[in-house]
Amino acid sequence: MRSLQRNKQTIWYRLLDSNPTPITKTDEWGNILETGEYAQTYLDPVRLKINVRQATGASIIEQFGNLDNYDKVLSTTWMDCPITGTTLLYIDKEPTETDGVWSSHDYVVRRVAKSINGISIAVRKVDVS
Repeated sequence: MRSLQRNKQTIWYRLLDSNPTPITKTDEWGNILETGEYAQTYLDPVRLKINVRQATGASIIEQFGNLDNYDKVLSTTWMDCPITGTTLLYIDKEPTETDGVWSSHDYVVRRVAKSINGISIAVRKVDVS
């Protein structure tokens, strides 16, 4: 009963690509030059069923310490959950793709707290334009 299926809702997450693309420039003679910088890209959204709850109550405040800049808490007993501090989340809306570009996310991860039996993730709502 730690992680009941009926308490879970569908969210989507996008992980940071572990193989960033090198940024290149072309000089006036047509030579391709590497700048030494890399473009951070995200993978396609992945569907996940997880418990989502509002951030209220003293136990949540103690769980993340003095962190008060979060709106919801995701909790799961799936110990291999890939969500990290760089993950983009779609909680209140579904991601859509238009011409190869994904719609903007609506939540970001503030903190991940792991225990022996589960993981709690504090998330904050963002307005991406």
